[in-house]
Amino acid sequence: MKNLPAVTAAQMAEVDHITVEELGFDVLQIMETAGRAVALFARQLLAGDPRAKRITVLCGTGGNGGDGMVAARHLANWGAEIDIILSNQPEHGPARHQLEILRRLSMTVHEPGALAQLPPSDLIIDALLGFSLAGAPRGEAARLIELANAHGAPILTVDLPSGMDATTGECFRPCIRASATLSLGLPKTGLIAPNARQVTGNVVVADIGIPEEAFDRAGIELASWFAFSERISMET
Repeated sequence: MKNLPAVTAAQMAEVDHITVEELGFDVLQIMETAGRAVALFARQLLAGDPRAKRITVLCGTGGNGGDGMVAARHLANWGAEIDIILSNQPEHGPARHQLEILRRLSMTVHEPGALAQLPPSDLIIDALLGFSLAGAPRGEAARLIELANAHGAPILTVDLPSGMDATTGECFRPCIRASATLSLGLPKTGLIAPNARQVTGNVVVADIGIPEEAFDRAGIELASWFAFSERISMET
Protein backbone atom coordinates (compact mmCIF):
# COMPACT_ATOMS: atom_id res chain seq x y z
CA MET A 1 0.00 0.00 0.00
CA LYS A 2 2.42 2.62 -1.31
CA ASN A 3 0.19 5.61 -0.44
CA LEU A 4 -0.26 4.71 3.22
CA PRO A 5 1.43 7.58 5.08
CA ALA A 6 4.43 6.89 7.28
CA VAL A 7 5.11 8.86 10.44
CA THR A 8 8.19 9.85 12.39
CA ALA A 9 8.62 9.03 16.05
CA ALA A 10 7.74 12.64 16.92
CA GLN A 11 4.57 12.54 14.85
CA MET A 12 3.46 9.26 16.44
CA ALA A 13 4.16 10.66 19.89
CA GLU A 14 1.97 13.66 19.02
CA VAL A 15 -0.84 11.36 17.85
CA ASP A 16 -0.60 9.41 21.11
CA HIS A 17 -0.68 12.63 23.12
CA ILE A 18 -3.75 13.90 21.28
CA THR A 19 -5.53 10.56 21.65
CA VAL A 20 -5.01 10.39 25.42
CA GLU A 21 -4.77 13.99 26.62
CA GLU A 22 -7.17 15.74 24.25
CA LEU A 23 -9.66 13.04 23.23
CA GLY A 24 -9.79 11.25 26.58
CA PHE A 25 -8.79 7.72 25.60
CA ASP A 26 -7.23 5.57 28.30
CA VAL A 27 -3.84 4.08 27.39
CA LEU A 28 -5.14 0.66 28.39
CA GLN A 29 -7.91 0.90 25.76
CA ILE A 30 -5.37 1.28 22.97
CA MET A 31 -3.05 -1.32 24.51
CA GLU A 32 -5.79 -3.96 24.62
CA THR A 33 -6.61 -3.35 20.95
CA ALA A 34 -2.94 -3.34 19.94
CA GLY A 35 -2.14 -6.50 21.87
CA ARG A 36 -5.07 -8.36 20.34
CA ALA A 37 -3.93 -7.24 16.89
CA VAL A 38 -0.50 -8.73 17.61
CA ALA A 39 -2.08 -11.99 18.79
CA LEU A 40 -4.27 -12.25 15.69
CA PHE A 41 -1.29 -11.71 13.39
CA ALA A 42 0.77 -14.22 15.37
CA ARG A 43 -2.04 -16.74 14.92
CA GLN A 44 -1.95 -16.13 11.18
CA LEU A 45 1.82 -16.73 11.13
CA LEU A 46 1.17 -20.05 12.88
CA ALA A 47 -1.05 -21.19 10.00
CA GLY A 48 -4.17 -20.15 11.89
CA ASP A 49 -3.76 -22.61 14.76
CA PRO A 50 -1.73 -21.66 17.85
CA ARG A 51 -2.82 -24.70 19.87
CA ALA A 52 0.14 -26.47 21.51
CA LYS A 53 2.58 -24.09 19.79
CA ARG A 54 5.33 -22.67 21.98
CA ILE A 55 5.59 -18.90 21.83
CA THR A 56 8.21 -16.80 23.59
CA VAL A 57 7.25 -13.18 24.21
CA LEU A 58 10.07 -10.76 25.02
CA CYS A 59 8.66 -7.80 26.94
CA GLY A 60 10.07 -4.42 27.89
CA THR A 61 8.65 -1.97 30.39
CA GLY A 62 6.89 0.44 28.01
CA GLY A 63 3.94 0.37 25.66
CA ASN A 64 5.43 -2.32 23.44
CA GLY A 65 5.99 -4.54 26.45
CA GLY A 66 2.38 -4.08 27.52
CA ASP A 67 1.19 -4.89 24.00
CA GLY A 68 3.23 -8.08 24.10
CA MET A 69 1.72 -9.08 27.44
CA VAL A 70 -1.82 -8.60 26.09
CA ALA A 71 -0.91 -10.68 23.04
CA ALA A 72 0.49 -13.39 25.29
CA ARG A 73 -2.78 -13.54 27.22
CA HIS A 74 -4.88 -13.96 24.07
CA LEU A 75 -2.56 -16.59 22.59
CA ALA A 76 -2.67 -18.55 25.84
CA ASN A 77 -6.48 -18.43 25.69
CA TRP A 78 -6.22 -19.91 22.18
CA GLY A 79 -4.18 -22.87 23.39
CA ALA A 80 -0.57 -21.77 22.92
CA GLU A 81 2.16 -22.50 25.45
CA ILE A 82 3.57 -19.12 26.44
CA ASP A 83 6.84 -18.01 28.00
CA ILE A 84 6.98 -14.31 28.88
CA ILE A 85 10.52 -13.04 29.40
CA LEU A 86 11.06 -9.62 30.97
CA SER A 87 13.98 -7.39 30.06
CA ASN A 88 13.33 -5.26 33.14
CA GLN A 89 10.74 -5.15 35.87
CA PRO A 90 8.01 -2.60 35.07
CA GLU A 91 7.50 -0.68 38.29
CA HIS A 92 4.39 1.27 37.27
CA GLY A 93 2.11 2.19 34.40
CA PRO A 94 0.20 0.08 31.87
CA ALA A 95 2.91 -2.57 31.46
CA ARG A 96 2.91 -3.14 35.22
CA HIS A 97 -0.89 -3.48 35.14
CA GLN A 98 -0.68 -6.09 32.37
CA LEU A 99 2.07 -7.99 34.18
CA GLU A 100 -0.01 -8.22 37.36
CA ILE A 101 -2.85 -9.76 35.32
CA LEU A 102 -0.50 -12.37 33.83
CA ARG A 103 0.72 -13.32 37.28
CA ARG A 104 -2.82 -13.65 38.62
CA LEU A 105 -3.52 -15.97 35.68
CA SER A 106 -0.45 -18.01 36.74
CA MET A 107 1.15 -17.59 33.33
CA THR A 108 4.86 -18.35 32.99
CA VAL A 109 6.81 -15.14 33.53
CA HIS A 110 10.62 -15.23 33.63
CA GLU A 111 12.28 -12.48 35.62
CA PRO A 112 15.01 -10.34 34.03
CA GLY A 113 18.23 -12.32 33.61
CA ALA A 114 16.68 -15.58 34.83
CA LEU A 115 17.34 -17.56 31.64
CA ALA A 116 20.70 -18.15 29.99
CA GLN A 117 18.98 -19.12 26.72
CA LEU A 118 15.55 -18.71 25.22
CA PRO A 119 13.30 -21.78 25.46
CA PRO A 120 12.40 -23.88 22.40
CA SER A 121 9.85 -21.86 20.43
CA ASP A 122 7.71 -22.00 17.32
CA LEU A 123 7.55 -18.20 17.31
CA ILE A 124 9.28 -15.36 19.16
CA ILE A 125 7.44 -12.08 19.67
CA ASP A 126 9.71 -9.07 20.11
CA ALA A 127 7.94 -6.52 22.32
CA LEU A 128 11.05 -5.07 23.92
CA LEU A 129 11.56 -1.54 22.61
CA GLY A 130 9.32 0.93 20.80
CA PHE A 131 9.45 4.05 18.68
CA SER A 132 10.90 6.21 21.48
CA LEU A 133 14.25 4.37 21.40
CA ALA A 134 17.25 6.73 21.40
CA GLY A 135 20.56 4.97 20.89
CA ALA A 136 21.65 1.37 21.03
CA PRO A 137 19.85 -1.13 23.27
CA ARG A 138 21.68 -1.86 26.49
CA GLY A 139 21.74 -4.36 29.31
CA GLU A 140 19.23 -7.19 29.41
CA ALA A 141 17.28 -5.89 26.40
CA ALA A 142 20.42 -6.09 24.28
CA ARG A 143 21.17 -9.60 25.54
CA LEU A 144 17.65 -10.80 24.71
CA ILE A 145 17.88 -9.31 21.21
CA GLU A 146 21.08 -11.25 20.59
CA LEU A 147 19.56 -14.46 21.95
CA ALA A 148 16.48 -14.05 19.75
CA ASN A 149 18.56 -13.47 16.62
CA ALA A 150 20.62 -16.58 17.35
CA HIS A 151 17.62 -18.76 18.21
CA GLY A 152 16.39 -19.84 14.78
CA ALA A 153 12.65 -19.43 15.38
CA PRO A 154 10.77 -16.86 13.27
CA ILE A 155 10.45 -13.49 14.97
CA LEU A 156 7.36 -11.27 14.91
CA THR A 157 8.26 -7.78 16.04
CA VAL A 158 5.76 -5.32 17.51
CA ASP A 159 5.68 -1.93 15.74
CA LEU A 160 9.33 -2.02 14.64
CA PRO A 161 12.38 -4.17 15.35
CA SER A 162 13.90 -3.49 18.75
CA GLY A 163 17.13 -1.63 18.07
CA MET A 164 15.87 0.31 15.03
CA ASP A 165 15.48 4.09 15.03
CA ALA A 166 11.80 4.61 14.19
CA THR A 167 12.41 7.79 12.20
CA THR A 168 15.64 7.16 10.30
CA GLY A 169 15.68 3.39 10.05
CA GLU A 170 19.19 3.26 11.49
CA CYS A 171 19.83 -0.16 13.02
CA PHE A 172 21.84 0.06 16.18
CA ARG A 173 23.77 -2.88 17.57
CA PRO A 174 22.14 -5.14 18.44
CA CYS A 175 18.93 -4.99 16.43
CA ILE A 176 16.24 -7.64 16.04
CA ARG A 177 16.20 -9.37 12.65
CA ALA A 178 12.50 -10.06 12.23
CA SER A 179 10.61 -12.36 9.91
CA ALA A 180 7.62 -10.00 10.06
CA THR A 181 6.78 -6.63 11.58
CA LEU A 182 3.32 -5.58 12.73
CA SER A 183 3.40 -1.79 12.78
CA LEU A 184 0.72 -0.22 14.95
CA GLY A 185 -1.58 2.54 13.72
CA LEU A 186 0.66 3.70 10.88
CA PRO A 187 4.07 2.60 9.61
CA LYS A 188 7.06 4.47 10.98
CA THR A 189 9.33 6.16 8.46
CA GLY A 190 12.24 3.98 9.52
CA LEU A 191 10.42 0.91 8.24
CA ILE A 192 10.53 2.18 4.67
CA ALA A 193 14.15 3.38 4.77
CA PRO A 194 16.65 1.81 2.35
CA ASN A 195 17.73 -1.67 3.49
CA ALA A 196 15.16 -1.72 6.32
CA ARG A 197 13.66 -4.93 4.90
CA GLN A 198 16.78 -6.77 6.05
CA VAL A 199 15.60 -6.48 9.65
CA THR A 200 11.84 -5.92 9.33
CA GLY A 201 10.78 -8.84 7.16
CA ASN A 202 7.29 -8.39 5.72
CA VAL A 203 5.73 -5.20 7.14
CA VAL A 204 2.01 -5.22 7.95
CA VAL A 205 0.15 -2.29 9.50
CA ALA A 206 -2.64 -2.87 12.03
CA ASP A 207 -5.60 -0.70 12.98
CA ILE A 208 -5.44 -0.30 16.77
CA GLY A 209 -8.41 2.00 17.21
CA ILE A 210 -6.67 5.37 17.16
CA PRO A 211 -9.41 7.77 16.02
CA GLU A 212 -9.02 9.59 12.72
CA GLU A 213 -9.58 12.82 14.66
CA ALA A 214 -6.22 12.30 16.37
CA PHE A 215 -4.44 11.91 13.05
CA ASP A 216 -6.31 14.90 11.62
CA ARG A 217 -5.27 17.13 14.51
CA ALA A 218 -1.66 16.02 13.97
CA GLY A 219 -1.89 16.97 10.29
CA ILE A 220 -1.87 13.39 9.00
CA GLU A 221 -4.49 12.33 6.46
CA LEU A 222 -5.55 8.76 7.15
CA ALA A 223 -8.26 8.55 4.44
CA SER A 224 -10.10 5.62 6.04
CA TRP A 225 -7.35 3.18 5.06
CA PHE A 226 -8.74 0.48 7.35
CA ALA A 227 -12.31 0.60 6.05
CA PHE A 228 -12.04 -2.81 4.43
CA SER A 229 -9.40 -4.60 6.48
CA GLU A 230 -7.96 -4.36 9.97
CA ARG A 231 -4.49 -5.06 8.57
CA ILE A 232 -2.72 -3.67 5.50
CA SER A 233 0.40 -5.25 4.01
CA MET A 234 3.05 -2.83 2.82
CA GLU A 235 3.89 -5.34 0.12
CA THR A 236 0.72 -4.70 -1.92
